Amino acid sequence: MPTIPKRVADRLTVGLRKYQKIFASAHDRDVNESDTVVIIADFLSEVLGFDKYTEITTEFAIRGTYCDLAIKIGGTVQYLVEAKAIGVSLKEAHLRQAISYASNHGVEWVILTNGINWQVHRLRFEQPISTDLVFALNIREAGPRDGDVLERLFLLTKEGIGKSAIEEFHERKDACSPFLVGAVLQSDQVLGVLRRELKRVSPKARIEVDELRSVLKEEVLKRDVVEGDEAGSAKSRLKRAASRTLRKGSRASKLEDSGEPKAVEGDGGEGGGPQKATSDFA
Repeated sequence: MPTIPKRVADRLTVGLRKYQKIFASAHDRDVNESDTVVIIADFLSEVLGFDKYTEITTEFAIRGTYCDLAIKIGGTVQYLVEAKAIGVSLKEAHLRQAISYASNHGVEWVILTNGINWQVHRLRFEQPISTDLVFALNIREAGPRDGDVLERLFLLTKEGIGKSAIEEFHERKDACSPFLVGAVLQSDQVLGVLRRELKRVSPKARIEVDELRSVLKEEVLKRDVVEGDEAGSAKSRLKRAASRTLRKGSRASKLEDSGEPKAVEGDGGEGGGPQKATSDFA
């Protein structure tokens, strides 16, 4: 869990209590989408800490259409907000619309909300484009002093963006996804270790890696973890990671064979200073 500054935690706690009442009243009155967007913009400013006049925009055009809200800091869009009327249930079609907006502008983060229910998604710029649900939060049911609630809200704050908190949260959650863990457990490397340990228990047993893989898949792991689109995607990601590691090892080996010096981290080249990292979306 990221360390939340006390002043931010206090702001989140007080603001959540206030807006729980505001959103509840708006829901009871069944306000329309435009009025819901106004309340959400106030929430983004008062609770999440963005400047209402310079960092929250309702006029962000993408290929001739407008998304409901965008958070923009230093000229860079941090995330888009697709808002629906407070009485409207969030649906897959709404998410697809938000993804279309974000992908056309190279924005990684999308929030889909009706004021009460908040969904935070991260785009994967693959073919086809896919998304990860990073977390979902019901504002009316959230405990103002609940540590998990405050953590998730902090991820969306201006202070959280400054610390890259949501990127770290997503990376941690992604690395521990059951699909990726399942794919790693079925890899030859892990199965080799498992086979070795089992041989210690039963030295005379003849154990094959393929047999262990079958046992894991059919009797140990849940079927939805090892089958289906998400399981297949996890296996593909694991293969790509392994390929990158092999390529790096191959390049390092070639440098050693050629006698060329390896690049030193932080070396700025001819300019003498450290070079800036560049963004894929610069």
